[in-house]
Amino acid sequence: MTTAIDKIAWISMNQGQLLCARSQGKDTYYLPGGKREPGESDTDTLLREIEEELSVRIKPETVIYFGTFKAEAHAKTGGIQVKMTCYTAEFEGVLSPASEIEELAWLTYNDRDRVSAVTQIIFDELHEMGRLA
Repeated sequence: MTTAIDKIAWISMNQGQLLCARSQGKDTYYLPGGKREPGESDTDTLLREIEEELSVRIKPETVIYFGTFKAEAHAKTGGIQVKMTCYTAEFEGVLSPASEIEELAWLTYNDRDRVSAVTQIIFDELHEMGRLA
């Protein structure tokens, strides 16, 4: 049986670059977001996680489903998969790393090897759409 980690993630683009985050002590970047708490909707999870990790407020009325992507979970063994459901949305505030986040970076397709496997799939999709430089 394959175990899946269910994550909600935010796709934030700026001039052909994608916002990614790196946790303290890690060398791999991923899309900001996280796991839902019991009873939370996707939007609830997105709003909570982004505020906790990036110190900004997602505007709930702007949340738009982008896609769901699956790949082997980064740094996990035993065939554990991650299922990442992604949304775009506008935000208010100034992006600033918080909680376990050490660094935020605006990455391009040339940085594909610096991100997790599931994020690489999303990079490919955005690049094919002409949205990721």
